[in-house]
Amino acid sequence: MDMVSTVVGVINEWLWYGVTVVLIVIGLYLSLRTKGVQLSMLPEMFRVVKEPSIDDDEGNKQISSFRAFTISAAARVGTGNIAGVALAISLGGPGSVFWMWLLALIGGATSFVESTLAQAYKVRDKESFVGGPAHYMERGLGRKKMAMAFAVIMIFTYGFVFASVQSNSVIDVLTTSVRFEPGTPEFTRFAAIVGVVLTVVAGFIFFSGTRALSGVTVVVVPIMAVIYLLIGAVIMVMNANELPGVMADIVLSAFGIREFAAGTFFAVVINGVRRGLYSNEAGMGSAPIAGAAASVSHPAKQGFVQTLGVYFDTWLVCTVTAFIVLLSNPVYGDEARGASLTQEAMALQLGDWAIHFLTVAMFLFAFSSVLGAYYCGEANVKYLSSSRTVLNVYRAIVCGFVFWGAVASLDLVWAMADVTMGIMATLNLVGVIMLAGVAARLLANYREQRRRGLDPAFHADDLKIHGMDAWDGSDPVTRRE
Repeated sequence: MDMVSTVVGVINEWLWYGVTVVLIVIGLYLSLRTKGVQLSMLPEMFRVVKEPSIDDDEGNKQISSFRAFTISAAARVGTGNIAGVALAISLGGPGSVFWMWLLALIGGATSFVESTLAQAYKVRDKESFVGGPAHYMERGLGRKKMAMAFAVIMIFTYGFVFASVQSNSVIDVLTTSVRFEPGTPEFTRFAAIVGVVLTVVAGFIFFSGTRALSGVTVVVVPIMAVIYLLIGAVIMVMNANELPGVMADIVLSAFGIREFAAGTFFAVVINGVRRGLYSNEAGMGSAPIAGAAASVSHPAKQGFVQTLGVYFDTWLVCTVTAFIVLLSNPVYGDEARGASLTQEAMALQLGDWAIHFLTVAMFLFAFSSVLGAYYCGEANVKYLSSSRTVLNVYRAIVCGFVFWGAVASLDLVWAMADVTMGIMATLNLVGVIMLAGVAARLLANYREQRRRGLDPAFHADDLKIHGMDAWDGSDPVTRRE
């Protein structure tokens, strides 16, 4: 197992030199192509996220913008915000936080484009719409093999690897609470028992369908996020006089002006970008899958909603975690530390009860992320096959990975996630850059309608682009009267 961890770690290191450049360059290009949509349309993002769903002619409920937002937030707001941020700081120092912030700003344009494309090329499923990178690669680009390759890597990355990351992080925080020493027989038994519980509960929800999934996330995600943010706000108020110094550390170490034991300038950048992508998922291709499920009057609306999700995740939740950790003056570059580092930082500020609070919060964050990751994988299973048997096999395998993550090592699980995430993001960004013109035309169509004081509505004939069958007027939800 040590050899496997070493090999995966080496691949991970070299892969991310290239992925970091690709993410930044494409994000900047899309920012220019959309005329800075991630900032210029910020008020519109808050407006459309509150819109109700458009039900079909028979009154059947569809998934609203807010429900789609919470499904994607379930995948975004989780271990990446608590364990991932702590991991970035422990390996790359305070400067990693700056690069997480910057990636969110640049990635806002990427998130808009990919989610708008997912809405444009979505198709009708039995209980809702489905879509995402595989659909816009096939229907927008006409590249079936590329779409199938993406679907396979998405299934493996989200349904399998990311699900194991969540359960691994749950074990990490629980270990701190119950004070079991990793590697002991007691710890092994404890991890196995928790893994079984997580697997059984997750499996029950997996087999209950998309609306049941969104019904869980629409309640759990906002509540747990608000409580965590309030605790973080209290800690920052308690240490208000130290916040300017923390900000200075973040900015100065981001450019190597202030040296830390964490490593080189490139290590700081890569750790920030890598953990930022895992957290906000801008360009990874997962948020568009949740965005495609929403019933809205114009594809651009889900582009706005999912971009807002990037900001909520990184600029708000991740920032709170970063300040909590940095206010505890942690040691950088010593070893990889995850959620347990955040726990210790909170305990230093609020007392030992905070360790147990974060254990509960982390459990909820991680469990909702398991559900969000599962949904992203399920959408791609359905893309590849309509067989109910295949879908049930997928569900069973995800359950197996949830259990495996509980008993596997932290280093191996996170390294596997980084490798598969980097490959998946690169393939998705190829499709996004090839269809950037379509997203730009959809945005222009939306802006033109808003200038006329309309609530924008879209019909495929508006742009006369092949493949947007859900918008041709035949569907009872997207039909524009």
